[in-house]
Amino acid sequence: MKAFLPWLTVLAVVLLLSALRLRALATVVSVGWLAWCVWTWFRPTRRGPRSG
Repeated sequence: MKAFLPWLTVLAVVLLLSALRLRALATVVSVGWLAWCVWTWFRPTRRGPRSG
């Protein structure tokens, strides 16, 4: 369940902002979250295994 907590939090924030008619801000939050997820998924791993 811990793995879904950030996703559920962002979903709740987006739904709350949308309900408060702050849809532009909700869009910014959701696009920012999507960008963060893509970045963490596709970023190159620069740390190799340490030998030694």
